[in-house]
Amino acid sequence: MSVPLSDRVVVRALIGLEVFGALSALIGAILALAFNGAGVPLAYLANSKFSSFAIPGLLLGVVVGGTQIAAAVALIRRNRWGLLLSAIAGFGMLIWIFAELAIIKQYSWLQTVYFVHGGLEVVLVLVLLGIVGVRPRELQAERVDTVN
Repeated sequence: MSVPLSDRVVVRALIGLEVFGALSALIGAILALAFNGAGVPLAYLANSKFSSFAIPGLLLGVVVGGTQIAAAVALIRRNRWGLLLSAIAGFGMLIWIFAELAIIKQYSWLQTVYFVHGGLEVVLVLVLLGIVGVRPRELQAERVDTVN
């Protein structure tokens, strides 16, 4: 059974997003750990339980980056857990941004970029599950078959 071209394109887009998400989370984690925030003022953590960017950096790298890369690898290997891991990675990115905004109470345009990134991952999973999206050619073909 072959996979429709539209699904292959969506899977490739999802893998691309996950690889990008993993790399940027890992780079962010390294910068947070090596340079204690990489230019983000430590004062942003004043109302939190964190006294440095070490724990947030580890969480970013391990949890956010780890789920992103796990999802990408699962999709590449066509593992049956690929879509579930992709949904977890997308929701993980959304949760990370919500938590970041709640903790630091500061806005950056990058938060919008990564929020859209996580949301797009979730939407692509829903498309692959057939929950979201319209496939005009497939629907037209079904209509022709039912009319004849």
